[in-house]
Formats: sequence, C-alpha cells, structure tokens
Amino acid sequence: MEKMENRTLTGAQILMEILKSEGVDTIFGYPGGAVIDIYDALSKTDIRHILVRHEQGAVHAADGYSRASGRVGVCLVTSGPGATNTVTGIASAFMDSIPVVVLTGQVPTHLIGNDAFQEVDIVGITRSCTKHNYLVTKAEDLAGTLKEAFYLARSGRPGPVLVDIPKDIARTMVQFTMPEESNLKSYRPTYNPNIKQLQKIISLIEESEKPVIFAGGGVILSKGSKELTEFARKTKIPVTASLMGLGAFPGSDPLWLGMIGMHGTFRANMSVGACDLLIAIGVRFDDRVTGKTDSFAPNAKIVHIDIDPTSIRKNIPVSVPVVGDCRIALDQLNQMTGKADSGNITKKRQKWFNQINRWKITKPLSYKQKETIMPQYVIENLFNMTKGKAIVTTEVGQNQMWAAQYYHFDKPGHFITSGGLGCMGFGLPAAIGAQVACPGELVVDIAGDGSIQMNIQELATAVQYSLPVKVVILNNRYLGMVRQWQELFYDKRYSYTCMDHSPDFVKLAEAYGAVGLRATKPEEVVPVLKKGLNSDKTVIMDFHVEREENVYPMVPAGAPLTEMLLV
Repeated sequence: MEKMENRTLTGAQILMEILKSEGVDTIFGYPGGAVIDIYDALSKTDIRHILVRHEQGAVHAADGYSRASGRVGVCLVTSGPGATNTVTGIASAFMDSIPVVVLTGQVPTHLIGNDAFQEVDIVGITRSCTKHNYLVTKAEDLAGTLKEAFYLARSGRPGPVLVDIPKDIARTMVQFTMPEESNLKSYRPTYNPNIKQLQKIISLIEESEKPVIFAGGGVILSKGSKELTEFARKTKIPVTASLMGLGAFPGSDPLWLGMIGMHGTFRANMSVGACDLLIAIGVRFDDRVTGKTDSFAPNAKIVHIDIDPTSIRKNIPVSVPVVGDCRIALDQLNQMTGKADSGNITKKRQKWFNQINRWKITKPLSYKQKETIMPQYVIENLFNMTKGKAIVTTEVGQNQMWAAQYYHFDKPGHFITSGGLGCMGFGLPAAIGAQVACPGELVVDIAGDGSIQMNIQELATAVQYSLPVKVVILNNRYLGMVRQWQELFYDKRYSYTCMDHSPDFVKLAEAYGAVGLRATKPEEVVPVLKKGLNSDKTVIMDFHVEREENVYPMVPAGAPLTEMLLV
C-alpha cells in the first residue's frame, strides 16, 4: 500500500481512517464515556453503526456478520462493564475461529492501575480467549496496532482480536501516515501444504475400500467448500461434517452422510466407526464429535489437514498430518487426482455404499407424530417452505440440534451457531448481524424458550433498524437439553429446568414493535410459518411443542461413537 501524505489527526480520527482502509462498512456497538470521542468521530463517517442493547449482543452480531459475509466483524464498546460484557461473545468467536475485531474503551493512561471509575484490565481478562489483544499506550502506535489487529484476525486460523484504547489516546493529536500492510516476522502461518504429505493421501485413497471425509468449520473459513465438493465427487468418498462444518458440503448430495457426533446421524457415526480411511479437513476433533477417543475410527488410518499445527494430534493420533490452508490443500489434491475413472471407483466402493445405504434405511432420522406439535415437524416445514435457502442461526440446546438434523444446508455460511462454546443467547444477535451483512436474504433464528431470553432485548435492535429477522421458538417450557440429560441419566429429577413462567412471547414481540404469532396445534404450524416468513417485519413465531421430546440419536458421555441411544 502506498503511503499517504502526513496529516495531523486525533486517535479517534486515525481509527476511522484504518477502519475505512480495511473496508469496514458496519460496526455493532454501545457508547459510553471512554469512547465518546470515538463515537463523535464515527458520526462524521459513512460507516454504519448498529446500536445494540447489550455489549454481548454486539460481539455476537459482529460474529454473525462475519460468518454470513466472510469478512472481519467489528464491534465497539466502552470501558469497564462495557468491556466485560463482551467476554462471552469473544470466547464464542474464539472457540469457533471467527475473525472479529473488538474495540474497547479504557480509562486515560495516567489512571490505569488506580482503580479509576469503570476501569478493568480487559487485556488480562481476555488473554485466554482472544487470538491476540493489545493495550495502546502511545497514540503514535495506534494506526500500526489496528492494522496488525485486522491482519491477525483474518489470517491463518482466524479469531477475535481485542484492541483496548485509553480515552486520552483517542483524543491525542499525532502525525498520521497510513501504515504498510502488516508483516510480522514471528507470525508466519503455513498456507501451502507439503506436497509429499498430499501424495501420501492419494496413495491411501487408492488403497482404501471404505473411506470417509470428515469436514469441519475450517473448510468454510478457508472458503474451500467448492474444492471439497469437487474432491468428494471425484473420488466418490462419502462426507460427514461437524456441527461447524454444516454447509461445507451440499446436504442434498447423495454422498452426504449427515452430521457426525453426539447427535449425529446413525449412518454418519457408523460409517466413521467402520471406515478404513478418515480424511479430516479443518476440524478440531471436539469431544462432542469423537465420543470415547480410544474407540474413535478404530479401524482407520486418519489424515488431518488443518492450518493450525497445534490442532493436529491434539486429541486424536493421525497417520498423515498436513499443515496448510484447507482450500489450497483440496485444490492441490484435486489436481493430483486428475481425471479419475469414476466407473471403476464406484465399482470399488459399491459394497461400502450398500452398507451405508442399509444404515440409512434401517435407522433414519425420525420421530413419532403426536397430537401436540413436534419440534422436528416445525423444522421440516421450515426447510420445505424456504427450500433450504434461508440463513439459519440458532440458540443452543435441543433447538440447535434439531436445526442441524432436520434443516439441510447446501451452502457455506448459511448455518450460524455457537459450536465450541455452546453459548445460549447467541442466535438472535447473530441473526441481526447476518441480516445486516445480507439484507436481501431470509434470516431465521431457531430458538428455545430458555435461550431466546438470554438476549431477548436485541429485538429492539432488529426493530429499530427494520431488520426482518424471523425467530422460530420451539417452546417446551423447559431448559430442554439439560432436562433430557436429567430424564435419561438422573431418574427424571428435573432439578430447576422447568420454565413454566416464561413470558407471553406474542405480547413481548408486540411490545417491542415486532410481529408476534403463536401455534399450539400441529395444523397451525404451516399457516404460522407462512404468515411469519412472508412478513417484511421482525417476527417471533412461538410454537408450543411436545414438552418432553428428546433429541436422538444420542451418544452418552464417555461412550463410543457407534453406541447410540436411538429412541
């Protein structure tokens, strides 16, 4: 980047210059005294600001914006409680490797360490849940620090980066020259994989009779979904995915096995248990995926491709480790595979396909229809009515798992959920972020009556900015997933999981200026969905579902992946 002519600017003005140079068009935030100068500078730009109602919502919204757009999300909050309120959102973004830059205000530098009003050591607090963080102590360092923050957030394995800006730094006038692009000698992510390791993968594929591809969120983050799809179809290898990897491979493709893990499909879990080659791409081998680790893929040689070398062999031993960008690795594998003889490959795989098909037919995802509304029925109808084209965010719990099981994703960036942290209250603000990023798309938050109340105040944000987010509440008047565990493993001792005193969500929606709809009978589900989805306003749809319905399949904690509870 060419250097611009020197100018004298305040720290707040410098921040605006860096944001514009990074292509930032939207900030999610909440003002306060420590950032009042930054907000004043922001008002003089054309950067859009979305005023949230809680700082946790700001980070989740920036997170949802990032996942839906593929760009770095940005949020801005004040010092003290403003900063501490971001921690849950930062931790969620960190666990899921989402590029977010969090800008926090801080007390003036001469008051740091004096227990000043609204002072906290946010750098110390977030050290374990950020990719990196900074306290700016010199106005001259601000521009370079901000450029570095954006570079770190989006490069290598992405993640949240926090920049703490004292109030006096935002006010100080200094000479400003646009910094060069960041080039950190101590930070050199490996993008290009070792060609010899890729050749080993090709050899293993040629030898294999029962291979499986296991895709994770890293495929989506690397923008490698197209290459993954080409690779799977060319080699005729069935594909499963983690919760974070849903959408990396088309859910309508015949090679699709469904999600793997604690609430994965029977065919996906059994296929991994029986495969002789597992090609894992952009995954962490989370405990919710592997079950009992020493029984995970016991007959398989395991390949692990990931840009983060610390993830490889961290949880599962592997035969062929490959450090590199998932998209680049897949592209090179496709070139090395060449024009495969699909007829011979299909013939070689036929017994394997037949076995997978038997698992699919004998133990499909299913539920028994009752006189009450079944939550799976709501998701199935939502999928059919939207033709799978909606951007779906979720809260956390049973609603999240039913969404993963019964809504089928053909595109990356269309399933947005808090995977690693499992953060209740994520879905609504994330949906707001996704809707801001994709104004022409249908955005639906699938929620539970417990989770939605964690950040219900963000309805005001959606209404204020005329964001037509749709919220589908699977209302069972329980903290459903915890209740399910209490039923199955604690003799139905429902200790403090009953939510009988939840609000009237229809009246609550109307109080916020949104549309509120309710269904209490199965025959009301389709009309309510149709009316809600066709509205151009923010809508809450409250579905009173079967109270004690469980999510199946389910792998009990500590059990092998292939030992599932099915009813």
